[in-house]
Parts: sequence; C-alpha cells; structure tokens
Amino acid sequence: MKWLEVHIDTNHAGLEAVETFLSIQGIDSVVIDDEGEFHEFLEQNHQYWDYVDEKLAEAERGRSRVTFYLEGGEDGFSRLAAVRLALSPFKKEHPDCGSLLMTLDNLENADWENNWKPFYKPQKIGRRLLVVPEWDQAEDPDRVRVILDPGLTFGTGSHATTRLCLTALEQHIHGGEKVLDLGCGSGILSIAALRLGAASAFACDIDDKCPDVAWENASLNGIGRDIYTVRCGDILTDGALRREIGSGYDVVLANIVADVIIGLAPAVRPLLAPRGVFICSGVLDTRAAETADALRRAGLAIMESREADGWFCYVCQ
Repeated sequence: MKWLEVHIDTNHAGLEAVETFLSIQGIDSVVIDDEGEFHEFLEQNHQYWDYVDEKLAEAERGRSRVTFYLEGGEDGFSRLAAVRLALSPFKKEHPDCGSLLMTLDNLENADWENNWKPFYKPQKIGRRLLVVPEWDQAEDPDRVRVILDPGLTFGTGSHATTRLCLTALEQHIHGGEKVLDLGCGSGILSIAALRLGAASAFACDIDDKCPDVAWENASLNGIGRDIYTVRCGDILTDGALRREIGSGYDVVLANIVADVIIGLAPAVRPLLAPRGVFICSGVLDTRAAETADALRRAGLAIMESREADGWFCYVCQ
C-alpha cells in the first residue's frame, strides 16, 4: 500500500496547537520532531562526541515538525484536502506557531497540486449562495454563484466563521449597498456581497498576499476595479488607509479573531452609515462573552448572535 507522508512545520511553542488541530481533523497518530528535544539530547550526551556537524545543527535550528501518514488512495486524498482547507484559517488564528507550511513526501508535486481538488466541493451557504471552486461548473438557478480559487489565503467558505458571515451577509444585501471588508483574506465576503447586488466594496488586509488573491477571485466572478477596491494595511495604524476608506458603509465585515475585533470595535461606528450593520466573526466560544462586552462598550448594539462548531458571529448596529 502506498502512504502519503505529510509534514507541518511549526516551532516548539506551536507543537501542542498543531497536534490539537490534527486531532480535530481526526488524525491522532503523529510523529513529533522538536528542536528543543534535539538540543536537550545534545546536552545530555555531550560526552560521546567532540562536536556536532554544523549542517545538522543548522537544519534543526528554529524548526519543529509534526508528521502524519494517510493512505495513498481516494480516502487519503479526501482527508488531505480537508486538512489543507482547514489549515488556512488555523494559520490566521495562530500567527505565533511558525510557518505552518504543509509539505508532502512520496508524491510528485504535480499530483499534490491537483489530486486534492476533486474533494473540494461546491458549497450551498445560507439561502442564496453557492460557493464553487474555479475548476467546477456547478450551477443552481436558485442561488448566486461565487467562484473561488481555494488557494493558501484564508477564506474558502469551508470554515464555520466564513459560513456564519456569509449567512448573515445575505440577509443584509438587498441591492445598492456600500460594503467594507476588514481582514478580507481571499475576498470571499466582499465578492459575495457584490455578487448579491452590493453597489461597491472596499477590502483590506494586513497580509500583503491578500490583494493579489482577492483581485484574482474578483476577476473569476467578473468583478472589476470600478466597483471593487483592495488594499494592504492596518486600519488602526494607517492614517492614509483610513482616509481612503472613508465612511458611510451600509455593511462592515470583519472575519478575523477575537483580539482584533476587540481592538477594532471602537473604530467601527464612525465607519457605518446611519442604519449600517457590523458583521463580525472568528470568535471562539471561550471568547464570546468578552468580545460581546467589548462591542457593547464601543456603542454597538448586538442585534443577532450566531454560533456554529464552537465559533460565534455577531451582527451589530
């Protein structure tokens, strides 16, 4: 039987988080390579050698790795696809866990790039949306089709936080709205808003890879720069970006993490039109009450609270 050997590179502090992540994906048998243990081994056994090869020490420096194995057939590729898609939001939630680069041994790169694709399926979200990978031709006459390249940037529609935001979003887009997408990732939320009938959208993210990804996904959906603007920057620290963003938004979106939403909350009300709504998600159930309190302190009234798979989404005004 052929096996897929999969590695996730992290750091010493990230090992437990990666193990927990894989356990949630149903993968409990892992092999740990830890830089800390490597140096501990050297220290405890230094009497057996006079020096350590510099190349070996360099190869181990700053790297810890979790390895797991999957069967090389259809079931293995299906599970690999699920892990690959789940890893993208995990990276965003755990910026201190190193690169979180996932690599594969015992398989050609071309196979790795293509064989997972059949397991990324079109997703019906809410009552109005159908999120479709760019290579799929799925149609539904009763739903608005959003085409997406599920690359390495957060936002494929598969994660609970994205589904929560999209389901809330579709209830507040009726045609002609002005939308702001903070922490846009792949652009899925703002692109979905435009496909649902919003008049314009402004998207931004602190990750400099996101604008190119969002532009590419917008292009797949026939959306041009006349109605869609994407920038890289931090609204809390970048005055020029804040001035460009302006105000008067009917819908402001933030699918980020609890700490960022808490920090962002005081800046939201000036961005909103008089009856505008703020839709935020990325809040774990353990941070839900704390985040809700921060939103209220910022003068936002929570109109609706949604929950799925241990994640919360708030709709505020």
